[in-house]
Amino acid sequence: MTYAFPARTARPALAPNTAYLIASGDLRESANTAGWETQRSVEAGVTAAVEKLGWSVTRAFGVDPATGHGFISSQRMGLEVFQNIPTDAPLIVAIANWQYSHHVLAGLRSHRGPILTVANFAGDWPGLVGLLGLNGSMTKAGIAYSTIWSVDFTDEWFAGGIREWISTGTITHDASHVRALPELPAGDERELGRALAEQLLEEKAIIGVLDEGCMGMYNAIIDDELLNPIGIYKERLSQSALYAEMQQVTDDEADAIGQWLIEKGMTFKLGTDETTELTERQLREQYRMYIAALRIADDFGLDAIGIQYQQGLKDLAPASDLPEGLLNSTERPPAFSRDGSRELFAGRAVPHFNEVDEGVAVDALVTDRVWRAMGLVPDNTLHDVRWGEEYDGEFVWVYEISGSVPGSHLGGWDKAEGWRQGHVFFPAGGATINGVSKPGEVVLSRVFIEDGALQVDIFRGTVVELPDEETQRRKNATNPEWPIANVVLHGVTRDQFMARHKANHAQTVYAPDAATADKALLAKAAMFDKLGVKVNLVGDVAV
Repeated sequence: MTYAFPARTARPALAPNTAYLIASGDLRESANTAGWETQRSVEAGVTAAVEKLGWSVTRAFGVDPATGHGFISSQRMGLEVFQNIPTDAPLIVAIANWQYSHHVLAGLRSHRGPILTVANFAGDWPGLVGLLGLNGSMTKAGIAYSTIWSVDFTDEWFAGGIREWISTGTITHDASHVRALPELPAGDERELGRALAEQLLEEKAIIGVLDEGCMGMYNAIIDDELLNPIGIYKERLSQSALYAEMQQVTDDEADAIGQWLIEKGMTFKLGTDETTELTERQLREQYRMYIAALRIADDFGLDAIGIQYQQGLKDLAPASDLPEGLLNSTERPPAFSRDGSRELFAGRAVPHFNEVDEGVAVDALVTDRVWRAMGLVPDNTLHDVRWGEEYDGEFVWVYEISGSVPGSHLGGWDKAEGWRQGHVFFPAGGATINGVSKPGEVVLSRVFIEDGALQVDIFRGTVVELPDEETQRRKNATNPEWPIANVVLHGVTRDQFMARHKANHAQTVYAPDAATADKALLAKAAMFDKLGVKVNLVGDVAV
C-alpha cells in the first residue's frame, strides 16, 4: 500500500552572525497601511544598531506589493513566515504599531533561538502598547524573551542592550523596584480585604464576556481553571446578542441618555459627515448600546461586563467607548428594564472591562468591592501605557484609553467632550469621552498570568496637572480625541516599568488623598492575597 507522506518544508540554514527580523501587524489593513512608514523607520534604526556590531539582519519576508506594507497581518501568514526562519535564529520582533500577538505567537512558541522584542519609545503610533501586549502574551505562554526600546535607537543604553543580547541571548533589566507582599500589618484594612475575599469565594461572581479574545490579546484571556478558584465564573455571551438587544431600545429611551449627559454639561463635537465626523445618529446608537448592555447584565446577574467591539462590532455599530465609560461611572444616566418598571443597578457603577481584558475584569471587580466597602468612589478604568517624557525633572507618563474613562476621573461630566473616534480604527464612528484626568492620588495595578498562576502587580502614582500647552502637546503627539492621564509613578523609573509590566493595560482608580490611597491599596492587596493571587509590590508602596 502506498501512503502520502507529508512534504517537510526545508528551512534555510542560519548564517553566522545573523539575526532575523519580523513585524507583527494589525488585522485592520487601514492601520497597517497608515503605520508602515513608521515601521520602516523603526526597522532601519534597529538594523543599523545591530550592523554596528558586525552582524547582519535578514528580514524574514518582504513587502506585499498588493497591500504596500510588510506586516504579518494574520495568524495564517505568521505560520507561513515562520517556515522560512531557522528555528535557532536570533529573532527580533520590531514593533512600531499596535499588533495582534496571535499573528506570531504560534511561531514564537516553537522557536528555539533567542527572541528580542523592540519598540520605538514614541507616542504617534502605539508601538509601546503593542510591545507590552506581546510581552504579556509571551509571559503567559512561558516563552523566554528579552525586550528593549528606544526613542531613536542611537542612545548608548539601547546600544548596550543590543550588544548584550547578541553576546548572551538575553538582556538583564533592573528589577530592584519589585518585592513580594510581606506579612501585612494587623488592622481594619487587612481584615476588610480578607473578609471581602471570603465573601467572593463563598458567594462567587459572574463576569459577562461578550466575545473573548480582542485584537489578538492572548494575555487578556484567563482560563476558567485560574478564575474559578478565586470565585469568578464566566458567562460567555455574544456581541450579536448585544447588537440584537440594541435594536429593541426605543429612540425615546436612547435620547433620554443623551439629554442626561447634556444636562450634566457634557458637550459633543458634532458634524454631518458620517465618514469622518461625529453625528447625532452615531450618538443615539451608542446610547442604545449602553442600555442594551445594562439589560443583558441584569438578565444574567452579571457582576462585571466586557464588550470586545474590535473586531466583531466595528463594522456594525459606533464605538463602545462612550457606553463603557458610562457603565464605569457611579454617576450615570438611569436606564430601565424593558418594561420600564425597574432602574437597573441604581446608584452604582457596573464595572466594564474594556476590550474584554479578563485581567481587567478581575481587577475591576476586586477594586469595586474594596472601594465601595471603604466608602470611596469605586469608578475605575484601564489605560493603555502609551508613552511619556520628562517634564520639570520628573518622568510623566501618558496614559490613554480610547474613551472609556468614567466621568469622575475627568472631574465631572461637565469636563468631558465627545469627539469622533478616528476613522482608521473606528470606521463606524462614535464618541469618545475626551478630557484630561484630574490631579490626584491613584492606585494602579495589573492582573496577569506568569508561571501558570495568577499574579497582580500593585503600585502607586499621582496624576499631575501640567500646563495646558504641555498637555495639549502630549495629546497631539498621540490621539487628541482620547482622554489623557498625566501620571507620575512612585519609585519606578521609565525603564524599570517597561521591563517589568506584563500587559498593554494598567488599571487606575482614584483615592481622595495619599493616606487613603495607601489604606485602600493595603485592603486590595489583602483581598488578592486571601484569594490566592500572588501579589507583587512595585515601587514605593507603603506596605
